[in-house]
Amino acid sequence: MRNLKIYLATLVCLFASKIYAQNSFENRTKEIASKIEAVVKSEKEKLKIQVEEINVQLSENKIGLDDADKKKKAFAEASAIAIEDQVAKLEEELHQIVQDKVDGKLKSVSKDSSASISIKFPKDFFEKKVNKGEKRTTSQFVFAFGANNLVTDKQVANSDFKYWKSHFYEWGFTSNTRILKEDNLLHFKYGMSLMYNNLRATDNRYFEKNGAQTNLVASSVHLDESRFRNVYIMVPMHLEFDFSKKEIREDTDYFKTHKSWRVGLGGYAGFRIKSKQIFCFDDNIGNSVDQKIKGNYNVNDFNYGLSTYIGYKETSLYLKYDLQPLFENNPVDQNNISLGIRFDFN
Repeated sequence: MRNLKIYLATLVCLFASKIYAQNSFENRTKEIASKIEAVVKSEKEKLKIQVEEINVQLSENKIGLDDADKKKKAFAEASAIAIEDQVAKLEEELHQIVQDKVDGKLKSVSKDSSASISIKFPKDFFEKKVNKGEKRTTSQFVFAFGANNLVTDKQVANSDFKYWKSHFYEWGFTSNTRILKEDNLLHFKYGMSLMYNNLRATDNRYFEKNGAQTNLVASSVHLDESRFRNVYIMVPMHLEFDFSKKEIREDTDYFKTHKSWRVGLGGYAGFRIKSKQIFCFDDNIGNSVDQKIKGNYNVNDFNYGLSTYIGYKETSLYLKYDLQPLFENNPVDQNNISLGIRFDFN
């Protein structure tokens, strides 16, 4: 009964904390992260059921192997499109949350502004619980955003793209494995991410494909919006130095992650899944026109680069640089560079 009362008191405290933080930047970001995770999980479950049904048909000789493979491929493509469509809507919500944060409409939850409640638990209260610190490998949902641009002639100065309106988004899942059994410093962090790199050209210009090259050209109409977007599936890998202290309880070592300063050094590699330009302008009769044009624009299909981050607990400053030039055959190499904030949610 005593433990039950403490548990109920804890729930009340957590509920009060949630009410306090529901409009914070961190809380709204986590909500979007949860929605994205739910979308991916739901579509994976649907695809799993569809594939199992095909395997049953195959085992009963109702369809041949070629037909089974074609059906599996079709279902997989349909599932990928469904995920992309739903995530695209959530991405717009993320963009608005980031904009609200920049405009000062959203505040972060700080220790000074939150109420502090201390609860003393009996020593045996958690005995039957599994401590996450015992796990050698943990998993995280990663979300990052920030400024995006191109390095031309080894510099970003005097760029052809707007510095604050060109941005990137990245979200994905990672696994974090402690390398040394009895030391918490070194970790190998790896996973899969979806990266969105956006560029907004200056001086009312847009990209135009001219044979094997892609050039910035001036528009004949005033463009309220001119955005060039490239989307990639990437496999990031980092060697992470986690300075979280180990805990010793009853002569047993417990290792926790993301509880102190962290530094990550590594890179990423993957492939492009789509490129498109987005235009907004007024036509000759006063109508507002939104136009999206998909194409490859001579963008390299394969991409790889270096990345690093340094931060405290779940929040880090994040830097990425593509070693692969953006365009295949342009006379001057231009490499994408991104600087922003990264969240690793356990």
